[in-house]
Amino acid sequence: MATPAKIKLLFPLKVEANVSGIGKKVNGTKVNGTKVEMGGKKNKSSLEEEEETTTTATAAGEQPKSSFSSTMPAGLKAYAQSPALQAVLAALANVVLAAEKQRKLEEIAGKTEVPVDALRQGRLVEGKLVYRQTFVIRSYEVGADKTASVETLMNHFQETALNHVWMVGLAGDGFGATHAMIRHNLIWVVSRMQVQVEQYPAWGDVVEMDTWVTGSGKNGMRRDWLVRDYKTGQVLARATSTWVMMNQKTRRLSKMPNEVREEISPHFLERSAIKEHNLVTQKIKKLDDSAQLVRSGLTPKRSDLDMNQHVNNVKYIGWMMESIPSAIQEGHELETLILEYRRECSQSDVVQSMTTLQEISNASRIGPLQFTHLLRLQVDGAEIVRGSTHWRLKKPFHHN
Repeated sequence: MATPAKIKLLFPLKVEANVSGIGKKVNGTKVNGTKVEMGGKKNKSSLEEEEETTTTATAAGEQPKSSFSSTMPAGLKAYAQSPALQAVLAALANVVLAAEKQRKLEEIAGKTEVPVDALRQGRLVEGKLVYRQTFVIRSYEVGADKTASVETLMNHFQETALNHVWMVGLAGDGFGATHAMIRHNLIWVVSRMQVQVEQYPAWGDVVEMDTWVTGSGKNGMRRDWLVRDYKTGQVLARATSTWVMMNQKTRRLSKMPNEVREEISPHFLERSAIKEHNLVTQKIKKLDDSAQLVRSGLTPKRSDLDMNQHVNNVKYIGWMMESIPSAIQEGHELETLILEYRRECSQSDVVQSMTTLQEISNASRIGPLQFTHLLRLQVDGAEIVRGSTHWRLKKPFHHN
């Protein structure tokens, strides 16, 4: 039987909804599954006495009396006994009753979502293997076209990944590192990232983001994301990423210890957000000094560093965009992004952004475009990240 749900008002008036309560009365008026009590708490005998009084008065055609009528001010008593207020209370109680019934049905069916942290708007679903979080697109997350940027999506990908690790109880004191990883001085580093955007959310839109993990080879982990419009359920974007372990002290890649594998494998879910295998495994060729578009002298700020003290991987996207002409960006929007991370970048590094147009539909540059990118250290040419981007013509802006 469901636990009674109570709605409290500013005066001693209490509405109680009970799943099994049928045929109760509100000042002589029958309300399905709802019981209205006035005057605060009463012992059993006084409640029975009041119910008998109410039944007798109703049968005689009289207005039933309330036990607190002698102590409540006349104006407040009249307001509390007004038919309009009683109707509102009955409606509220029925809403509570319906919600409680639905919750019980979902619980019985095994479909109840597990709330973990209401402040983060996140919860675990699908057998606690998927972390789901909702976001509102803020004004500072959109560009001149009033839609979110790919950097906005990437930041939310990172946030949900960290929240997922924390909410399943694996997070230690590192940047997404588990307890076992901390004991081995290991951290996660992303080696590959791929994003497909079907439609960019606009300012004020509410998006729902799912994320889950599975294994990738002997020493890696794959994390996927699926982004939907919260109101319509329309898929807005998909993403997948591959992560490997690095020793925090030596800054060298490391094999996954069995202790770590045993810790994370119970949370694996065999599912892919991006189905096209050829895109997931596509390799990006290296650019050389003959790149068509070059932007030099890019330097990270302290605010670009993450908790592992290297440049946040989202920053690399902005640096890649620096070498694409603004005329192209004004008429096109990013559809697919693939990144292959090669090495870390620190605050003291100076970066060079290189871009070459790989494919074009016609000479007027009004169709889909594909670019190959390279970020490298300006001093010695060491690769930081390779990238590939596909662009489509911008869709007309329509806010939901």
